[in-house]
Amino acid sequence: MELPFDPIERAKEVEDIVANGEKRKYYRFRYASYYGGIVTADTIGCCFLCAYCWNYFRNLNPKGAGKFYSSLEVVNNLLEISFRKNCKKFRISGAEPILGKKSFSHLEKILELLNQKIENLEFIIETNGLLLGYKTELIERLKKYKKFIFVRISLKGWDEISFEKISGARRDFFIYPIKALKILKDSGIEAWPAIMYDIFRSNGLQKIKEILKKEVGSDEVEIEYLESYPFVVRNLKNRGIEI
Repeated sequence: MELPFDPIERAKEVEDIVANGEKRKYYRFRYASYYGGIVTADTIGCCFLCAYCWNYFRNLNPKGAGKFYSSLEVVNNLLEISFRKNCKKFRISGAEPILGKKSFSHLEKILELLNQKIENLEFIIETNGLLLGYKTELIERLKKYKKFIFVRISLKGWDEISFEKISGARRDFFIYPIKALKILKDSGIEAWPAIMYDIFRSNGLQKIKEILKKEVGSDEVEIEYLESYPFVVRNLKNRGIEI
């Protein structure tokens, strides 16, 4: 795929592949140790193509992986693991849960069904934040779930140039995830940014903290660390990103 690309256009193209009516593509359901233990639905399809993504090849070619599940089928799979593991924490991982209207409606239905079936649940929306910042009306729709949702926005750079190298998306879209953080917090929805320290290092971390302090009002960030698969190292080298 030619880089950089328009991630909004890519979101539309990918959603047409991974969302079919009320259904969306997933490739597995599992329990994971993150966040102290969480029930996870791994989906396919992203509007970015990040060099260090552990699910890079499925997101590069979403046609060739997974199968379609309705929101109810997703919830039933999650509940089976939840009851077995005695866990009330859930997430969608592996790709971007919000690509457009169809995928967002699919996510909303999952939230509604889980809320009907589980008391005191927690649902972590892991997102790159692009669509939430670009279509802020989606945040308004999330407000009714704010008692049990938490939004983790993975930031893909500390400036426009690093964002473009890391995500593959055009640099002029850098600001939208940060805009989403601001509006989420103003809406009373708990949200926080996460960064890949091996890529940002201390200089990038300091720069993004300065931007977050100015734009969002807080410079707190979650730190995560790179899984250096051979293909990840190659991708980073090809994009001129040092680790």
